[in-house]
Amino acid sequence: MPHVVTQSCCSDASCVYACPVNCIHPTPDEPDFLTAEMLHIDPQACVDCGACVSACPVDAIVPESKLTDPQRVFLSINADFYKEERPRPLLAKVIPAAHVDKGRPPLRVAIVGSGPSAMYAADELLTQPDVQVNVFDRLPVPYGLVRAGVAPDHQKTKQVTRLFDKIAAQKGFEFYLNVEIGKHISHSELLENHHAVLYAVGASSDRGLGIPGADLPGTASATDFVAWYNGHPDHADDVFDLSHRRAVIIGNGNVALDVARILTADPEKLARTDISAHALAALRKSRVEEVVIVGRRGIAQSAFTVPEFTGLMALPDIELSVGPDDMVLDSATEELAKRGELPHAVEQKLRLLEALKNRDHVDVGNKRITLRYLLTPTSITGDDQVSGIEFARNALVDANGTVQIEATGDTETIDAGLVLTSIGYRGVPIAGVPFDERASVIPNENGRVLEAPNGDPATGVYATGWIKRGPSGFIGTNKSCAQETIRMLVDDFNDGRLTNPVADDSAVDRLVRARQSDVVDREGWHAIDKAELERGAAHDRVREKVLDQVEITSILDAAARVKPTRRFGRPVRAR
Repeated sequence: MPHVVTQSCCSDASCVYACPVNCIHPTPDEPDFLTAEMLHIDPQACVDCGACVSACPVDAIVPESKLTDPQRVFLSINADFYKEERPRPLLAKVIPAAHVDKGRPPLRVAIVGSGPSAMYAADELLTQPDVQVNVFDRLPVPYGLVRAGVAPDHQKTKQVTRLFDKIAAQKGFEFYLNVEIGKHISHSELLENHHAVLYAVGASSDRGLGIPGADLPGTASATDFVAWYNGHPDHADDVFDLSHRRAVIIGNGNVALDVARILTADPEKLARTDISAHALAALRKSRVEEVVIVGRRGIAQSAFTVPEFTGLMALPDIELSVGPDDMVLDSATEELAKRGELPHAVEQKLRLLEALKNRDHVDVGNKRITLRYLLTPTSITGDDQVSGIEFARNALVDANGTVQIEATGDTETIDAGLVLTSIGYRGVPIAGVPFDERASVIPNENGRVLEAPNGDPATGVYATGWIKRGPSGFIGTNKSCAQETIRMLVDDFNDGRLTNPVADDSAVDRLVRARQSDVVDREGWHAIDKAELERGAAHDRVREKVLDQVEITSILDAAARVKPTRRFGRPVRAR
């Protein structure tokens, strides 16, 4: 029996290189790797050895015999991927790690950000001896969107932090958390004290609707809502009005599905996760009965991924439906379907939506999620509070071979007390670092930062992750992205194009601690992590996140009194 890749796939390709028969695709060297929504195991080629299971950081691979009923749909999702023949060398092509030339001084790199892109970059650098990686983050805790973005009911996906913990435990790695670039230390000071500075800060802002009423109370971004229920310290005091029967989400990507699922979930099932205490309390009082997810294009252009939608369909206590008038295909998609040439992901989404339309209605109580398509928001209604949202009805048209939307002249209003927007992320400029306002990224060429779009390279400055390529891909996509950037960085170091630091690494430590007494280093994070896990265990929860800086300082002080750490030959407090 073959093994099967299931919903929590992170696409970091660790399983690809573990497979002795190269039956997991797409591989990082294949052209569709960056756009693939998940990896797939060929059931005909799989020898059932199980090597991929231990390699997967998020427990996404399951033997067929152990699939649960909701997971069995992944048998066909994996198998259908191989209807089209793929080149099959004996083993997947291994992408060699960047190699620091012998005889060079020890390489020292500052990484700004501590999410997946940062940690994968650190891992690539630390494959080489005598490399020092200092990871900076303005928050007192690491791991970025894995901690603050992945939904609390997706605990398997969050397990990738176990890999990040192993990376952070390596010799030559140090955290400088609770340190803000531009406030506690400048970009130029980082550059003076390192051979290179690598920005892995993600895309922390989001795109606005820009329509009348978008600033009414009751409207917010899905990004802020996600940060709120995940316990992001910046959003601990946010308030969302959940007293109305219906909420509308504009946009139908994975974040929209996450938010809809959290709004309709049984709070008692969430109680055992790491959801923030303030969000859990609010959800227990929530009166939301229906969440409407709205996309402006057609079903074939659905932005959510197959794994996420499959997981949503499997929920036993939510009534999930799609508007019958919305099941419309554009002519180009219809033609591809007739020829059997639909992209794998599109084919699977259409199959799932068709199954959803045709399945028997089951009364599961008062919670439901409704998918709507071909609607463009034109205004949000209400006087001093959101009361609804007006839409223009769209039709799909073929314009020079591309599918576009065209207003039909018809309108529709959906009553709602909460409107959340989920229409894309944007990068945010960093003081002293070039920024492309149009693309909302740091301008770069394969990770080398440019002084301006299409300009000359900036010496010693690099980018990876969403701030490099825009908000695309998945957690594991950042691994191959980081590999590309680190190859550029190491090449520049080997060729002598990088400037040596003005002092040894201890100077960085002294400078940071002089500017920010509440810095959290690696030992400090261990103390916070331990405290959160212990607090969670005491309440039968995965973890209970600590959000208050005073509380964090207390934890660090207590840890330092018990076991002071040593750094550069002298004892210091663990903060």
